[in-house]
This record gives sequence, C-alpha cells and structure tokens, in this order.
Amino acid sequence: MNASLEQTLLSAIRTIPDYPKPGILFRDITTLLGDARAFRRAIDELVHPYAGLKVDKIAGIEARGFILGGAIAHQLSAGFIPIRKKGKLPHDTVRVAYSLEYGLDEMEMHRDAVKPGEKVILVDDLIATGGTAEGAVKLLTQMGADILAACFVIDLPDLGGRKKLEALGVTVRTLVSFEGH
Repeated sequence: MNASLEQTLLSAIRTIPDYPKPGILFRDITTLLGDARAFRRAIDELVHPYAGLKVDKIAGIEARGFILGGAIAHQLSAGFIPIRKKGKLPHDTVRVAYSLEYGLDEMEMHRDAVKPGEKVILVDDLIATGGTAEGAVKLLTQMGADILAACFVIDLPDLGGRKKLEALGVTVRTLVSFEGH
C-alpha cells in the first residue's frame, strides 16, 4: 500500500478517547465513510486482491461490516450475507456464541444464506481481540462456506485478533493499524 493511501485512510479515521470506557481509544470509521475519497479508496483497496476471482458472497458483521460489505459485494458482483446479533433476523437461523471483551454474546445468520462450498469473504471495520470475527468464521464454516479471507479497514495488532483468525487458517487483510487498544 502506498503512503498516500495509508495517510488518506489514517487522516479520515477519528479517534475518540475514553469510549466506551476510560482508557479506550475508539477508532471511529464514520468519518471515513463520510469522506467520499477515503471511502472509495478503502473499498477499492479491499476489493483489489479479489477482483477477477469467483467470490460468491460477502459476509458483513453488524453494523459497520454491512456498509463496507455491501459496497465490496457490489464491486465484486457477489451476494451479501448479514451476520447479526441474536434475534434480529426473521427467518430460520443458525447461531454461534462468541467472546466479547467483557463477556459473551451470540450472532446469527439465515440458515440458507450460504451453500456448502461457496467462496466467502468476511468483512468488518476493525479487528481487535478477534472474538466477533472468530465467531463469524465458525458460523460460516459450520454452514460449509469456503472462507477466502477476512478483511478489515483497521487492525489493532496489540490485541491479537489477527493471530486468532490466522490460527483458524483464515487469510487476514487489513488496510491500517493502530498501536494499543
């Protein structure tokens, strides 16, 4: 990635100190999404390695993964799978529990959202501890998806999420990283 792309993305991401609790530096991509040039460059960079491959579905994790994933799915002419918090989807679902920084939660997707063997890319805004992404990988794998990669705009490498996904055999692609949490 060239320096100007990295600088474009880094300068478009807002940092909010002490959110959601004291000591946390929250990396907010809503400012990146609102900047047409930065948003376009982020999507183009996430799409580029997969252009020309047969990608069947993009799976986006609620909620910012929906925004990024929808744009990526459009660019790759792929379908889109929403992965949501428990109780938000109207049809027959499959569910998995996953670790949060402060406990457990559950996410689900429609049982018929992916067919065995379909090539899927998982998308979210940020990878930190990796609990949510790991849960999504397990959910997709349980349904027979062939996960090509997990893509994120931001990596917080000090929290180890990338390593968790790589240990599951998933290729991880990120655009920028921030030290700390």
